[in-house]
Amino acid sequence: MSAKAISEQTGKEFLYKHICTSAAVQNRFRYASVTTDTDWDRLAQDHPWVLTERLVVKPDQLIKRRGKLGLVGVNLDLQGVKEWLKPRLMKETTVSATTTARTPNGVIYILLQKMCLTLPEEEFYVCIYASREGDHVLFHHEGGVDIGDVDSKAQKFLVGVDEKLTEADVKNHLLGHAPAHKKDILASFVVGLFNLYEDLYFTYLEINPLVVTKDGVYVLDMAAKIDATADYICKAKWGDVEFPPPFGREAYPEEAYIADLDAKSGASLKLTILNPRGRIWTMVAGGGASVVYSDTICDLGGVDELANYGEYSGAPSEQQTYDYAKTILSLMTREKHSDGKVLIIGGSIANFTNVAATFKGIVRAIRDYQVPLKEHEVTIFVRRGGPNYQEGLRVMGEVGKTTGIPIHVFGTETHMTAIVGMALGHRPIPNQPPTAAHTANFLLNSSGSASTPATSRTASFSETKTSSEATPAKKPKPGVPPETQHPTSESARAKATTLFSSHTKSIVWGMQTRAVQGMLDFDYICSRVEPSVAAMVYPFTGDHKQKFYWGHKEILIPVFKSMADAMKKHPKVDVLINFASLRSAFDSSMETMQYPQIHTIAIIAEGIPEAQTRKLIKKADEKGVTIIGPATVGGIKPGCYKIGNTGGMLDNILASKLYRPGSVAYVSRSGGMSNELNNIISRTTDGVFEGVAIGGDRYPGSTFMDHVLRYQDTPGVKMLVVLGEIGGSEEYKICQGIKEGRITKPVVSWCIGTCATMFSSEVQFGHAGACANQASENAVAKNEALREAGAFVPKSFDELGDAIKCNSRDSVSLQELGLIRKPASFMTSICDERGQELIYAGMPITEVFKEEMGIGGVLGLLWFQRRLPRYACQLIEMCLMVTADHGPAVSGAHNTIVCARAGKDLISSLTSGLLTIGDRSVVL
Repeated sequence: MSAKAISEQTGKEFLYKHICTSAAVQNRFRYASVTTDTDWDRLAQDHPWVLTERLVVKPDQLIKRRGKLGLVGVNLDLQGVKEWLKPRLMKETTVSATTTARTPNGVIYILLQKMCLTLPEEEFYVCIYASREGDHVLFHHEGGVDIGDVDSKAQKFLVGVDEKLTEADVKNHLLGHAPAHKKDILASFVVGLFNLYEDLYFTYLEINPLVVTKDGVYVLDMAAKIDATADYICKAKWGDVEFPPPFGREAYPEEAYIADLDAKSGASLKLTILNPRGRIWTMVAGGGASVVYSDTICDLGGVDELANYGEYSGAPSEQQTYDYAKTILSLMTREKHSDGKVLIIGGSIANFTNVAATFKGIVRAIRDYQVPLKEHEVTIFVRRGGPNYQEGLRVMGEVGKTTGIPIHVFGTETHMTAIVGMALGHRPIPNQPPTAAHTANFLLNSSGSASTPATSRTASFSETKTSSEATPAKKPKPGVPPETQHPTSESARAKATTLFSSHTKSIVWGMQTRAVQGMLDFDYICSRVEPSVAAMVYPFTGDHKQKFYWGHKEILIPVFKSMADAMKKHPKVDVLINFASLRSAFDSSMETMQYPQIHTIAIIAEGIPEAQTRKLIKKADEKGVTIIGPATVGGIKPGCYKIGNTGGMLDNILASKLYRPGSVAYVSRSGGMSNELNNIISRTTDGVFEGVAIGGDRYPGSTFMDHVLRYQDTPGVKMLVVLGEIGGSEEYKICQGIKEGRITKPVVSWCIGTCATMFSSEVQFGHAGACANQASENAVAKNEALREAGAFVPKSFDELGDAIKCNSRDSVSLQELGLIRKPASFMTSICDERGQELIYAGMPITEVFKEEMGIGGVLGLLWFQRRLPRYACQLIEMCLMVTADHGPAVSGAHNTIVCARAGKDLISSLTSGLLTIGDRSVVL
């Protein structure tokens, strides 16, 4: 996640050390931290000033309205501090109308600081916080505990992205009610504070009260958050920052251990311990899926027994998964529960994570902990899909049999959260054999077809080809930055409504050969004439060509060292898929937007600092570029184009019918959940028309509304599905669009994260943006607003598929009218029946009859997926006639013919036939 709360101690240290202002900043405070185990004599020895100074004591964890809640003691001596703490340590405190938090045991950060006596007229309020559009500066001429509703009282000023705050701005827009003789010092301090906020990548910074006296400025109370993803930029200034847990929750060493693993890994590993004595433990793959499982557990009444929240995603290695799993198993086998315990190993359908590899790590941990798991009567429920999931499920089932631990294993045929109901006893556990594995490799046939000419499959695609096909967008002087072409143009380009087509060509930044091969396989089975990947860019090697498969043929795709060369050589490219790391994704994306031929950029990297993302968004809006991401898997347009690893392997492409378009378009934050939506939509409707995962960051490059409006204006889309989540307010724009009539197509929506209101302390879920900063941002409020606006909102995620099915209009009547496609009753690699008649390799069966192709011609269409020449058809028919009679003489003739056609000499062929003649001959 990005925005993390820091302690007041850390925030003030940053301010005193790095602020640059002409205002005299005073009260460079002294502090001491105490816990329930503090030795007071040792404290006085280490900090002798606590014996002589008047003190302030308060919890140094991010909790708002500490003064109002009675959590601030002022003007106390050391004995007064002790007396003040006695009734508060380890006691429950009501922190909101619905939440009661208990001061945790163990490490408690209580800040003792020197008392500063002030007058009410000397107290002010200042706050800076980030939004998509820029940074908001709030100022009020009255500060302190009794400030009240500061949002309605304070003067506000928005500093746009990449803009600077000046003292004139502060005086003109914020200090209208401030005393005249203090405006200069206030303006200087606020500008210095804003510059500090930007330089140290704060996302939230509040001072209340800010005291201004004749001696200077005093910062009495501070609350702050910083963008933790900017650590690689700010490490020298930050140092080693310790992030305190939310008020009311203890800090566990296991959480710190997983956080350290996460920091050292390219994958995502998260763990929050909610109730170490709980009986329900989870180990869920995916940031979005982990929230869905927590929601379902709470919906089914398991909130008091839910022990943890966590997720692992981003293709962790077997060792990383083992370390994560053994931490969970160690925690859950420390105390027994009278009802036994359950472990839910769940997840959506992975796009690129090797399920078998990650499950091997989990299996190792289960074997290591098999004795305590059986002693604690642990039952394990598993549901997963994705690359190699069949092998992963098989291994998981085997370890259950060999260890004697009850392990119930399910794949994609089972609804994602069905195992929660089984684990909690709300639904029976089915006793069914696992679904047979399939790889869908048969779709990559080795021969050409009418829809994909053999010539295009054997040619090299490393050079630009001329074509009469219309291109999606005009490409003026490709490869030349726009400053050269349009030096006087300042207006923003309009963004494209259609992002992808069957002619879309893209450049992939990074040596992501697996992702590129997946795109080519998808292109091939969708019968694209040419691959969707025109070139790759990798600045760490020289120009060369990389070999890939196009079906069973091999082709070469060029790899360029510079983006300029790639753009110049491939003028029809209009999409960039950016696999650059979080450190270089910003620069490479900004460079790409110099080229007017690019209208879509997908940024895959997770962990890009929010300040950089907002600059990307601003630039994209100016250039008319649509950004998908950051922190995304991408998107897919069935039958046309897919981004990188979206949609997973070929077996999932086949199972979710992503090789051809349907009529339902969706937008999701989560990449893993987008694949789950593919599965749900394919099972309940005619399939997906287009799907986009906008990414889990607080500020995605494109919003829900951007894509919903595109879908609204796309004739082929008949229904919209929106999977929102806790945090942010974008879903309310959809509500407004429905009410105003801008969105008229049916919308089925669900916001995940409904469990957040049931927890006693704040939980940061897997996605950086999945955290509610105010009541309107929680998932329950959003779902209710969408329902009131007219969207179809189910009661839970469990019922989302039913809602999609029930609200996809009257499918029968629309099929009859020809408004939507008829869902296939069966689909094979050689024919389907979605039309009014069967199609054999693109040839309607009526044409087969009319042309009297015979059995040889029909078998050519079915077996070889092409129309064979007459001599080949006659050969097939001759073989059938010869083999029709299985008598002793015929079998000899048949085997002689087979050997001869196989290239054997005359003697060998004749011998083969003669040796099969007999009373009980068989054709081999």
